[in-house]
Amino acid sequence: MIQYIKGTLVDMDEQTVIVENHGIGYQIHICGQTFEYLPEIGAEIKMYVYFQVKEDGFSLFGFLTKDDLHVFKLLITVNGVGPKGALAILSVLSADNLRFAVIADDAKAISKAPGIGAKTAQRIVLELKDKLKLEDTFHEEDAPVKNPNITGEKGVRQEAILALTSLGYSASEATQVLRGIDITPESDVESVLKLALKNMAFM
Repeated sequence: MIQYIKGTLVDMDEQTVIVENHGIGYQIHICGQTFEYLPEIGAEIKMYVYFQVKEDGFSLFGFLTKDDLHVFKLLITVNGVGPKGALAILSVLSADNLRFAVIADDAKAISKAPGIGAKTAQRIVLELKDKLKLEDTFHEEDAPVKNPNITGEKGVRQEAILALTSLGYSASEATQVLRGIDITPESDVESVLKLALKNMAFM
């Protein structure tokens, strides 16, 4: 069983990354939250992976933290939630926000994920309530923002996301509003945050 893949990030988009290790390029499926924390092309990266074996082939699903992988594995144990559905949920909600939603019986927040209906969201709440613990939130030692490769505009973007989520906005709302802002290596978090808050009023 593959636990993680460590190598050079050679290509990426919002759904997949290619990580090269010893001359082999591994295509790994990711969620939107993971995409926001990726370093720049050419940087070394370590991804914790879930290896799916199906009759028609193999697939890898990757995350930057053990905690994200752990939550992904819990999600796919729920009837009606496959790997793609779990990625959709983790694109809308971070692992910690999903914990909050489950503990608060907030199935509506979970149902915002593409392809996840109200019944499936309620099933997730019921089946994971005893498995997702509040004390597991915000693992400082495992947080992707600690990644030293994240600098420049990506670093500013991620600091802005953290600031917006601390103000009560969801990670998906923060990500969406920041996509409409031109962030350069010269941008500072304060100015980006002011623009983001101004734009939030029109969302």
